[in-house]
Amino acid sequence: QVQLVESGGGLVQAGGSLRLSCAASGRRFSRYAMGWFRQAPGKEREFVAAISVSGGSTDYADSVKGRFTISRDNAKNTVYLQMNSLKPEDTAIYFCAASLGLNAVAVRTTDYEYEIWGQGTQVTASS
Repeated sequence: QVQLVESGGGLVQAGGSLRLSCAASGRRFSRYAMGWFRQAPGKEREFVAAISVSGGSTDYADSVKGRFTISRDNAKNTVYLQMNSLKPEDTAIYFCAASLGLNAVAVRTTDYEYEIWGQGTQVTASS
């Protein structure tokens, strides 16, 4: 089974950029669709971005479209989230998640569809 470890979080001024990485252990990473979610204090966890097994399909929450980009490198067992033009409302703990059993192009945007989760990384965008 794949295990996930996020990195790349930190403190940045509003308007700045960060790139999150999610490194997966195990040999079956290329068979998982991947997603990023976030949870701000006092709020429910919410979908941010998702990418298919092949990497050819992606989806984004409306709040991050045009600012965030999800990508994956199956040779490195890693999924990325490039975050540009960060806003204070992007402040949250960011989690990556993996979902097995999809076809090459499907993406999943709800957290209950994901079986494996990382421990999260804090992102803080200050105003």
